[in-house]
Amino acid sequence: MTLQTIHTDKELLLQVSKGNEIAFKALFDKYRQRLFYYISHFIKSNQVAEELVMDVFMKIWTGRSAALRITDFDAFLFRIAHNKSIDFLRSAANDEHLRAFLWEEIQLISGERADSAILASEFEQKIREAIGLLSPQRRKVYLLRREQDFTHDQIAEQLGISKATVNNHVVEAQRFIRSYLSKNMEITSFILFAGSTSI
Repeated sequence: MTLQTIHTDKELLLQVSKGNEIAFKALFDKYRQRLFYYISHFIKSNQVAEELVMDVFMKIWTGRSAALRITDFDAFLFRIAHNKSIDFLRSAANDEHLRAFLWEEIQLISGERADSAILASEFEQKIREAIGLLSPQRRKVYLLRREQDFTHDQIAEQLGISKATVNNHVVEAQRFIRSYLSKNMEITSFILFAGSTSI
């Protein structure tokens, strides 16, 4: 970023803080396209990306009284965009209709119908990798719970450990697996599948 750009952004923000709509539109026109590409990288939906771009700038406008406290507008803007993208994906993970919409958008953008069976298989493979990294006892407890659908009482009885220990193993295993998946999968796929698949 050049000094001229920084100067221009600061001047525009000064005007925005005073309620100048022309200055606000200038910032919007300047960053809109970059922000759109950035968000669509996460969301995989042009329609949602457009809406989130508008949300980001509405946040700037409604909070314009604090605009002068922004020292690096570029970084500030993209941090908001990142947070809104993650918030949207988390909402999609908990909303069947949003997941279905997002899945259709991914298929449209890809130019061909995505093979959900292949993606689901890749997701399961990553879960298997994560399970393989658990300690032997934790892995045994987790597999009894996930694959054989044992209750915590049944696992405790079979392995000769307390129910509290079983619960701890299951909770910690799930936490580790989710962390592993989030670090080793593309974020959209992770949130889509993690929200609809038992881990």
